[in-house]
Amino acid sequence: MFFWLLLLCNESHLPTAMGNYTPLLYPSAPLFTSISTSFPLPKKSFLFSFSSPMAPLVSKQCPNSTTPSTFLSKQILSTLSQSLGLLVLILVTSLEALFLLQKRPPIFHFINLSCYTIVFILKPYLSKKTHKVYLVDFSCLKPPSSCKVPFSKFLKNSSMIEGFDSESISFMANILTSSGQSQETYLPPALHHIPPKTHQHEYIKEVHMVLFPIMDDLLAKTKLSPQDIDILIVNCSGFNPSPSLASIVINHYSMRTDIKSFNLSGMGCSAGALSIDLAQNLLQIHRNSYAVVLSTEILSTGWYAGHEKPKLILNCLFRMGSAAILLTNKNQTSKSPKYELFKTLRTQKACDDRAYLSTIREEDSDGKLGVTIKRDLLQVAGETLRENVTVLGSSILPLSEKFWHGVSIIRKRFLNKSEEIYVPNFKRVIEHFCLPASGRPVIREIGKGLKLGDREMEAAVMTLHRFGNQSSSSLWYELAYLEGKERVKKGDKVWQLGMGTGPKCTSLVWKCIRPIEGESKKGPWADCIHQYPFEAHGEGAN
Repeated sequence: MFFWLLLLCNESHLPTAMGNYTPLLYPSAPLFTSISTSFPLPKKSFLFSFSSPMAPLVSKQCPNSTTPSTFLSKQILSTLSQSLGLLVLILVTSLEALFLLQKRPPIFHFINLSCYTIVFILKPYLSKKTHKVYLVDFSCLKPPSSCKVPFSKFLKNSSMIEGFDSESISFMANILTSSGQSQETYLPPALHHIPPKTHQHEYIKEVHMVLFPIMDDLLAKTKLSPQDIDILIVNCSGFNPSPSLASIVINHYSMRTDIKSFNLSGMGCSAGALSIDLAQNLLQIHRNSYAVVLSTEILSTGWYAGHEKPKLILNCLFRMGSAAILLTNKNQTSKSPKYELFKTLRTQKACDDRAYLSTIREEDSDGKLGVTIKRDLLQVAGETLRENVTVLGSSILPLSEKFWHGVSIIRKRFLNKSEEIYVPNFKRVIEHFCLPASGRPVIREIGKGLKLGDREMEAAVMTLHRFGNQSSSSLWYELAYLEGKERVKKGDKVWQLGMGTGPKCTSLVWKCIRPIEGESKKGPWADCIHQYPFEAHGEGAN
């Protein structure tokens, strides 16, 4: 009976992980060279490292943090859990053959086959039933041309603002030119004034500017009424008014009194992806429902006019953008969904003090509020990303990739410590990738670690160039780019990888379930999709 119990308990109940694989993140990349003028990076900044795991730097670390020594055992458990059904079938067949050879009485055959039959009859009822979640459609904001901010305008306006000195302006100029952004990114109207308008009224005006147009467009695309929405999730890290952003949307659209609303703040660039994960969990409970996720960042609240370089970085990197996403769990829908949510995975390391403090909003010596980026952020991000990617890989990669990865770990551990660990090929199961648009060096290093080519990194690089880092909504501009290029075909899988402060890492894997056509004439890329991709030389681009 032990094997029958194992079969009932397999799949989701066994821990899974792949192993740490991904090369170094070099601090010499131009963007981070500029950053390092304010806080020197360590000689080795690891995105992922095989042979030199980070030693504890503080007294408190995550109690269940995965160490390299546990990866192999978890990989074996993962492989066994996925192969258990086949092993049990082989066992039953072998027992039947043995009973036949030994000419056992019929009762032996009856008991063996009865146990096998009962297990497979009961398994669907004993296992947790999940409901499929579909992405019906999504919309991304195309800000007005009046909000464009060329580098020259940004630096000229900044030089006229009290609080910046020549060194601060020079530092921001270096960040801009090495960031991978173009001259056509956008900032909200409040930040075009000298000095910037940083008042509550301006913040609310920006909320209206970024949320209402995309909500209107989404409702028009899907032919839904605001009263059809059952769940509303709004995420914005830096602005948390009362009433909440979710309440502002509900009030504007006169939504139902029983709508289930959620307002997420302080969750960083990963908030858009984890909002989808939250919506999926809610849709497992509430049948026949529509859920809308609104992702944005209110930039006028995060402007920093001071001298501390770690706090000046976000002035240069973050740009205006927002996205609205419609999800449903309705099996029979006339809305013809684009994608099915195939897999979600969330990882976070806020339980580790070093990770928790790597990016934090705090006051400078003059009492000015800003977001400080600590020098060990790159290592923290790498550790968080590693754990997410390894667990995701163990659940979606084919058995052959996991086998060769496991073999390479054994060879490195016991035979040849200088041997490189085999990096699994994610392109065998994923056709399209939406990576964090934090900067060209970061995109390149993540791509290198996952063995991706320029085509797989293209959506992230081009989104960064055209729109900048739009925080939680960037992943949707990347998906819009892929659709605009008509690359996503029925049956393809798309991996959206979101990373944010906390630190957090969220993976979403979507499966395209219908042909997607005509998107090149819609959305934020409609007037420029023909100009991309471009050939970039160096880290900056004009």
